[in-house]
Amino acid sequence: MQKQQSLAKPLGMNRPPVVSPEEWQAAREQMLVKEKAHTRARDALAAERRRMPWMAVEKDYAFEGQDGPMTLADLFDGRRQLVVYRAFYEPGVHGWPDHGCRGCSMVADQVANVAHLNARDTTLVFASRAPQADIADLKRRMGWTMPWVTVTDSFDWDFGVGEWHGTNVFIRDGDRIFRTYFINSRGDEQMGGTWNYLDITPLGRQETWEDSPDGYPQTPPYQWWNWNDSYPEHAKARA
Repeated sequence: MQKQQSLAKPLGMNRPPVVSPEEWQAAREQMLVKEKAHTRARDALAAERRRMPWMAVEKDYAFEGQDGPMTLADLFDGRRQLVVYRAFYEPGVHGWPDHGCRGCSMVADQVANVAHLNARDTTLVFASRAPQADIADLKRRMGWTMPWVTVTDSFDWDFGVGEWHGTNVFIRDGDRIFRTYFINSRGDEQMGGTWNYLDITPLGRQETWEDSPDGYPQTPPYQWWNWNDSYPEHAKARA
């Protein structure tokens, strides 16, 4: 029988040394020290975000959702925190109307099941200037299920995402809404996972190990985690 030729070609680059299992483990343990330091630094940065000043949102904003007109308050869907990602999907964007911006579409592909965010009193919404009919077609074709609204006024320009993608974070305190954080450019690369979204919110993951101001809601880790179809009814999201 003829031996099958490997399809893999040599890398053709200056690769790292090849070592024994013992040497590899030693190198990995050295790297782990740096990785743990990186994790602690990331947690400390998230703690600083939770102490960022808030900016009051004084203007009324209007959106179009799958069921009709919506206000910014409506986007919270009854929850305390709101994360809004401005995705470029509209006439003039490369790929229209079959696709949105390639980068924004990659972000959308990374989004985890939003039920886990909802269980932490947090709503994630995508926002674009495309009509709802086109957004519905795009979501169906690409397999996306996150809430996605149409921007109808100056919301994108007022919050730094008129000409570029970005993620804005808001919180409700009674009837008032405040902007608490904003990331864009490469900051959006890390988005999609539940933990990374929670780490940019003013309340964080809301777990007892976190360094948060007094009075912030916190519960033990692990205990609130659940299957995405088994959270309480109030945590379930609308598509």
